[in-house]
Amino acid sequence: MTATAKTAPARRAPAENDAAAPEERQVQIHLRKIPLLADLSDEEIIRVKQDLRFRQYSKRDIVLQKGGHGDGLMFLLSGQLQVIDVTEDGRAIGLRMLAPGDFFGEIALINNSTRSASVVAMSDALVAFLPAATAMHLFAHSPSVATHMLKHLAQKIQRDSEFRSLLSINNTAKRIYTYLVLMQKNKQAEPGAPAVVENLPTHQDIANMINTSRETVTRALTALAQQGIVQKDAHRLIIVKPDALQKLVQGS
Repeated sequence: MTATAKTAPARRAPAENDAAAPEERQVQIHLRKIPLLADLSDEEIIRVKQDLRFRQYSKRDIVLQKGGHGDGLMFLLSGQLQVIDVTEDGRAIGLRMLAPGDFFGEIALINNSTRSASVVAMSDALVAFLPAATAMHLFAHSPSVATHMLKHLAQKIQRDSEFRSLLSINNTAKRIYTYLVLMQKNKQAEPGAPAVVENLPTHQDIANMINTSRETVTRALTALAQQGIVQKDAHRLIIVKPDALQKLVQGS
């Protein structure tokens, strides 16, 4: 089932129930291609379809602002977003990247609290907004959505724990190698096989995420490429020898 999305450009973080601007354009959205919604009944899909609102963002637009109220659940339909936090000295720290099919804003929604981080568009992006009442109804009455959300939250806790461990590594090169190992998770057809990391963050974004410099990231990736461990295209990284990368992480 498809939904007709009415979208308009956004140059700021809008109130999520903003009306679409006059420059609307029609976009067909296949709702069952969104993993969280894939197993909904036809009746549930129809209800979601009626309540979804859509917004087009340009690169560097703020999609969500830290401190805003959690009044809905967002889905990234196209493009790439980054979840960021800002330190007391004004540095932007990248927390994670979002790809099409991902949802975000769930923690503030479930807790009825303010948003704990900001979300920024890394490219032109199309985002769908589901109001809080509809989202919470799905959480409470749709077993497939509840199960998917529980798995997502468990994975988030595990990912956050792994990332905290990564940041505690004193050796900068090993910190970069460990980051790449985390990035390749679930990207391999079988253990030991090459892994492809699509939409690789820029060297500066990686540096921000793991608390180092862009030059250090560039040197480490160049060294890995010279050793034949990785191959880098314009927007993706092929980890050709995952076992060799793991040995570097382990320091052997």
